[in-house]
Amino acid sequence: MKKSIALLFFLMFFFNNGLSAQESQSKAIVKPEKTVMIVYGSDECHHCTDTKKYLKENQIEFVFYDIDKNQEALKEMLFKLKNANISTNNLSIPVIDKQGVIFTNNIPFEEFLKKLN
Repeated sequence: MKKSIALLFFLMFFFNNGLSAQESQSKAIVKPEKTVMIVYGSDECHHCTDTKKYLKENQIEFVFYDIDKNQEALKEMLFKLKNANISTNNLSIPVIDKQGVIFTNNIPFEEFLKKLN
């Protein structure tokens, strides 16, 4: 009987320490999600292709959505523009979502590119 109780305590001790070690390891592995810039544009737009080229050259992570081919991305872009109080009259693309800040290419292009950094 004493052996059974001792074995039970040993197993409980071992099991509890094993879980604690696993929990601390899993906490160390969890990383917060990184926010990636979103570019809404068209493959037919030279400012859009130049923007993608600039981002690649400067090693800035981004996701590009072609709004000519992806209607869901177009709806998402228009929703974000509306929420940011940016008019869609005479809209210039690309439209950028930089960590929740929405802006368009409505200024000289070189100044627009500087806002991407």
